[in-house]
Amino acid sequence: MTVIQRTPETRERKSNKMTANNNIKMAEDTRHIITDDKETIHEKDEPPGHEGAWGDWKWQLRNSIRSIKELSRIFSFTSEEIERLNKIVVKYPLTITPYYLSLIDRNNPRDPIRLQSVPAIDEDSLYFDVQDDPLGEEKDTALPGLVHRYPDRVLLTLTDMCPVYCRHCTRKREWCRGSWVRTKEDLQNIYAYIAQHKEVRDVILSGGDPFALSTAKIEDVLRNLRQIHHVEIIRIGTRCPVVLPQRINDELVSMLKRYRPLWVNTHFNHPNEITKESSRACDKILCAGIPVNNQSVLLKGINDDTETMIKLCQGLLKIGIRPYYMFQCDPVSGTGHFRTSVEKGLEIIKGMRGHTSGLAVPTFIVDGLNGQGKVPLQPNYIESVEKDYFVFRGYKGDLFKYYNPEEISGDRNSLQFKG
Repeated sequence: MTVIQRTPETRERKSNKMTANNNIKMAEDTRHIITDDKETIHEKDEPPGHEGAWGDWKWQLRNSIRSIKELSRIFSFTSEEIERLNKIVVKYPLTITPYYLSLIDRNNPRDPIRLQSVPAIDEDSLYFDVQDDPLGEEKDTALPGLVHRYPDRVLLTLTDMCPVYCRHCTRKREWCRGSWVRTKEDLQNIYAYIAQHKEVRDVILSGGDPFALSTAKIEDVLRNLRQIHHVEIIRIGTRCPVVLPQRINDELVSMLKRYRPLWVNTHFNHPNEITKESSRACDKILCAGIPVNNQSVLLKGINDDTETMIKLCQGLLKIGIRPYYMFQCDPVSGTGHFRTSVEKGLEIIKGMRGHTSGLAVPTFIVDGLNGQGKVPLQPNYIESVEKDYFVFRGYKGDLFKYYNPEEISGDRNSLQFKG
């Protein structure tokens, strides 16, 4: 069990939480939330300061911030900024849970959580290399909701709903289409496709966020997939442990446990996201026998330095999460201001390798354009290749020779060093 000391940073988060609650209390008396089948209007809930309400994931969703008007009660915007931001959220809507909002330092306009969740004027800036679907997901879509790019695995998008619309989202193109949940007919067609394609051994549930759906709906999907015998593992991509840890409750975890082997990939981008609540949510998943990996995105001004990435990855290991991937930010429309150079990512990995445990070093990935798939990158440690040996550069920068064994067929003891 992770024990977290109360620090000035923790006290600041508590203060921010109270501020967020006060602003939510001033919001409209009715709020809208999209359920599986229809839009339902919810009446005003318990007072926002009520701890029982704060810990309820459905309360968090009902009381999420969804307009610039609400944000302007929390953050200071000029009238010009409000006008421009209102235009931006028409194309790229916003939603932020009270919990995630409470982690923001309101006095810091460059706060890493604010940058990930609060709309910015830069989203409307033009960048020559960005596009709506740079990875070619629509090209690789076999059926509505099913992307089949790699031979032995498929990606199933269950919904486009998320507890927080991350401003760097790869599927930002989906936001303007309204909230949707995959229909029963779509799902039946997907199950039939997977059953027919016996090479598929790995199914990835994605969205949106699958955990934005009801536990019953998630279980129905898992039950149907488990009836397909050649499906060996199921992965679930979710940011709920980070932005809505209240969703990871006993009901959900008990259900997930019945359908193992499952793997959960989550998405921490900054050390400030590792809190008592997010740590507890991940621990619940881990205690159910479900491994948790992290896929971070390299984001300019948020985590694009070695010190921050080491702190993030070491913090993740402390709560039992394996740093899996560090993605280059995709060239998606509305995200150009987040993108760093590829060299920056290589520089960070080089600064991590040897200076922290190997478990804390994620694989740096560039997602190929138009369906080319993931390309793993790492710094070049080979200085030269000679006839009999390599010249390598160690993590401290020193050069050394490494003689290359000659492969000879037969007994492995016959390996000889050249030269």
